[in-house]
This record gives sequence, structure tokens and C-alpha cells, in this order.
Amino acid sequence: MPTIDETMTDEDLRTYEFCVLYPSNLSQKEEVDLLKEIEKIIEEQGGKQVSKDIWGKRGLAYKIKGHDEGNFVVYHYIMDPTTLKEIDIALRITPNLLRHIIVKPPKGYRILKYSETYETWLKEREGEEDRKKKEKEEKLAQRVAEKAKRQVKRAAAKKEEEAPAKKPKADKKKISEELERLISDDDLDI
Repeated sequence: MPTIDETMTDEDLRTYEFCVLYPSNLSQKEEVDLLKEIEKIIEEQGGKQVSKDIWGKRGLAYKIKGHDEGNFVVYHYIMDPTTLKEIDIALRITPNLLRHIIVKPPKGYRILKYSETYETWLKEREGEEDRKKKEKEEKLAQRVAEKAKRQVKRAAAKKEEEAPAKKPKADKKKISEELERLISDDDLDI
């Protein structure tokens, strides 16, 4: 059972990323047992866990052993590269493990938890969606206000059209009354 001993230098040890995929329909107990088994396999070969990022249930691009969905977990381990082959063989025969991949990240790679950044992104997207929705509502309210102003102007213009038409009738009445008074008046000072 290899372990990380003090005689190994940082050059001998490397960080590796293990991504595992297992069926999403496992019971909670089966899931916990499977993850413990995977961790045990890696740690028995001297790996020291740096991080564990549970991505959760995701759809698959194609069916794997009859499954359309699966759960993903990404581990980061510091370990001796000579033990990778034994880990790979052990993971291949692990029950309920659909797929796995071991990747050596490039130098300067910063480990980020996808699950946390995904939640942050969702919150930002939600805020962005709210902002866009509010802008859309404001534009709609502005258009409604402009339409109401146009309707008020039209109503006022229509009223003005009708008002002068009524006024001449009233003026004609006054004029005809004045004419009659003048005509009937015997004392004309001409």
C-alpha cells in the first residue's frame, strides 16, 4: 500500500483531477457507499484529497448502460503518478460506476468548485433577468403613457373642432337677433 512519504519531493507528486459518473437512480445509501469506495481506492494508492466537487444530476449526450442521466463528482488528489494505472484498473471494475476519467491539470491550474460557481452564475443570471424584465416593464409603461397623451390630445382637438362649429351657431343667433332689433327699431340714427 503506497503512501505519500516525506522523502518524496513536490516534483514527485502531482495534482490529478478524477471525474466520475454514476447512475442517477441509485439510492442514497448506494451513492454514499460508491463514493466512499472510489475515495478508498484512490487513498489506498497514496492519494491525498484536495477537493471534492459534487456536480449532481446531469443529462447525458447519449445512453450509457441504458441511463439517460447520471451524477457527476469531481475530485482533486495530490499523488504519485506511478500509482495511476492501479487506480484506473480498480475504478474500471467498480460496480455502479458508469465512467471515469483521470486528468493532469496544467501548471498554474486553480481548483474552482463548479457547483459553487454555478450557483453564483444562477444568481447573477436571475438578477440580469429581473433587470431586463424591469426595463421591459418600464418601456411598456412609457409606451402606454405616450399613447394616453396622444389620445388626450386627439380628444382635445376633436373638442376644439366641435366647439367652433357650435359657436358660429350661437353667433348667428346673436347676429340675427341684433339685426331684427335694428330693423324693428324705428329710430335709426343714420
